[in-house]
Amino acid sequence: MSDNALAERAPGSWVAPLVSTLVTFPACGVAYLVGGFSAMACDSCGEGEADAFESSFGVAFPVLLGGLGIALVLLFVSWALPWERRYLARRAVFALSAPLMVPFAYVVFAALVDWP
Repeated sequence: MSDNALAERAPGSWVAPLVSTLVTFPACGVAYLVGGFSAMACDSCGEGEADAFESSFGVAFPVLLGGLGIALVLLFVSWALPWERRYLARRAVFALSAPLMVPFAYVVFAALVDWP
C-alpha cells in the first residue's frame, strides 16, 4: 500500500454504520413482531370481514418482509463501502436510510391491510 492510500482512509467512518446497526436491528424486530401479531386483529370478525382482511394481509405481510429486507441490505451496504474519505457521504446516506426504511415499510404494510 502506498502512503497516499493510507492518507485517504477516513478515521471514524465506522460510526454511522454502527449507530445504524444499533437502531435498525431492533426496529426490524419490532416491526416484524407487530406485523406478525397483527394477523390476530380479525380473530373475532365476521366471515366477510375476515376474508377481506386475510386476503389483504396475505399481500401486505410479504411487502413488509421485503421492506425489512431492503433495510438490511442498505445496512450491509453502509458497512461494505470502502473505508475511504470519498465514500464517507455515501456511507452516511446508506446508514441513515436503513433505519428510515423500517417505519416506511410498516406504513406501507398498514396501508395495504384492510383493517376491520
